[in-house]
Amino acid sequence: MALWQPAYVGLGSNLGDPVAQVRQALRGLAGLPQTRLVAVSRLYGSRPLGPVVQPDFVNAVAGLLTGLSALALLRQLRALEIAAGRPAVHEHWGPRVIDLDVLVFGTEQCTSTELVLPHPGVVERNFVLYPLADIAPDLEVPGSGRVRELLDRVSAAGVWPLGEARPGEG
Repeated sequence: MALWQPAYVGLGSNLGDPVAQVRQALRGLAGLPQTRLVAVSRLYGSRPLGPVVQPDFVNAVAGLLTGLSALALLRQLRALEIAAGRPAVHEHWGPRVIDLDVLVFGTEQCTSTELVLPHPGVVERNFVLYPLADIAPDLEVPGSGRVRELLDRVSAAGVWPLGEARPGEG
């Protein structure tokens, strides 16, 4: 019998219809084997990172309970990305149809060629922390601290809840 673990998955898209891409990915997460989708953040807009000129992103975080291992979950996420049309080889920091990342998996900490837990960007990326705080503000990110405390350390610049004005606009 599988041990059920809480897992948090970051979702992002900036190609096609990004809101629809994120919603489709959420439906995919809800259909994963041995997995239950238990929480979904609001959708956020965010400015892209890195040197590549590209459209703004739509981001969200999903909370799961899963009987899959962290690596099996990652492989399921990669299959969802490919099914959505994301090429296996893609530009680093480039635009994407969908990006699905395991952010936190229970209390696991690991570093391998395939998977790093918790995801190394969690503690510094506001487009991850804001939606994560929507659904799990008291979550302890292994080795880093509580989400609400991590959120206090990042700027809100470049991230906004969809449906609200972007920072610096009317």
